[in-house]
Amino acid sequence: MRLLERVRKEWFMVGIVVAIGAAKLEPSVGVNGGPLKPEITVSYIAVATIFFNSGLSLKTEELTSALVHLKLHLFIQVFTLAFFPTTIWLFLQLLSVTSINEWLLKGLQTVGCMPPPVSSAVILTKAVGGNEAAAIFNSAFGSFLGIVVTPVLLLLFLGSSSSVPFTSIFSQLFMTVVVPLVIGQIVRRYIKDWLERKKPPFGVVSSSVLLMIIYTTFCDTFSNPNIDLDKFSLILILFIISIQLSFMLLTFVFSTRNNSGFTPADTVAIIFCSTHKSLTLGIPMLKIVFAGHEHLSLISLPLLIYHPAQILLGSVLVPTIKSWMVSRQKGVKLTRPTV
Repeated sequence: MRLLERVRKEWFMVGIVVAIGAAKLEPSVGVNGGPLKPEITVSYIAVATIFFNSGLSLKTEELTSALVHLKLHLFIQVFTLAFFPTTIWLFLQLLSVTSINEWLLKGLQTVGCMPPPVSSAVILTKAVGGNEAAAIFNSAFGSFLGIVVTPVLLLLFLGSSSSVPFTSIFSQLFMTVVVPLVIGQIVRRYIKDWLERKKPPFGVVSSSVLLMIIYTTFCDTFSNPNIDLDKFSLILILFIISIQLSFMLLTFVFSTRNNSGFTPADTVAIIFCSTHKSLTLGIPMLKIVFAGHEHLSLISLPLLIYHPAQILLGSVLVPTIKSWMVSRQKGVKLTRPTV
C-alpha cells in the first residue's frame, strides 16, 4: 500500500525512467518520421498544447504583471545570449591546449550561442510552482530574439555565417507559442468561474507532455548514429552536465542575493530559462550555417547531448528546487510584520 502511495506521489520520476527505458528498447517509434510523427506531434501539437494550457491556467493579471518585470527579463536574456556564450568561449580557450577534438569544442561553443527552448523551461518552472508567466515570456521572447542573435553569435565566436530563414522560423514560433497562449486566455475569460471551482490538473497535463518530449528526445538520441555511447561520449556527457549544473548554480547565486529584487518564484524561472538551450531551433540553424561542412556531425554532437541532459537534469531537480522555494516563501511570510 505504501509502495502504491509512493508511486502516486513520484509518478513523474517513474514516468521519466519508463520513457527513457522505452526509448532505449525501441527508438524507431519516437524518431522523426516514425509512427508517433514527433516532427508534428511534438514540434507543433505538444508545444501548442503547453502554451494553450498555460494561457488557460494563468490569470491575466499575472501574465500582465510578468510582462513589465523588465529587470527579470533583462537578467535572463543577457545571461542566456551574452554571459553564457562568452563564458563558454573563455573556458574553451583553456581546453584548446588539450587533445580534445577541436570540432567538438566548436560544438560546445554553438551550445552557448543557442536561444532558449519554447517548452521545457516553461514546463519545469510550472512543475516547481515558479513564476510561470515570466518563464513563458522569456522562453518565447528569447526564441524570437535568437532567430537574429544566434547567427550573429556564431559569426562572432566561430566565424561562420549564413542566411537564416527568419520568416518560416518566426511564423512557426508565432503559431505554436503566441496564438495558443492568446486563445487560452480568451477561453479562460468565458470559463473562469468553472476553472476556479473545478481546478483542473494543469500541472499533470504539462508534466505528461514533458514525458512525451523526453521520450521522443531520447528516441532521437538512441537512434542517432553520430552518438556512439563509448567511454569518450560518456565523459563528454558528464562534462556537459557539469557545465549546465555550474550555470544553474551561478543563476541561483546571482538571483538570490539580498539586493537582487527577485522572489523565490522568479529564481525558479531564472534557473531554467537562463540555462536551457533549444534543439528545435538549434539543429536547423547549424544545418544552415554549416551546410556541407564535413564536421557538421561533431559540431552538432554537444547540442544533441545537452538537450536531453537539460530535460533530464531539470526533471530530477524539480523536487529539490520546489522544496527550497516553498521553504523560502514560508520564511518570507514568517518574517513579515503583522499589522
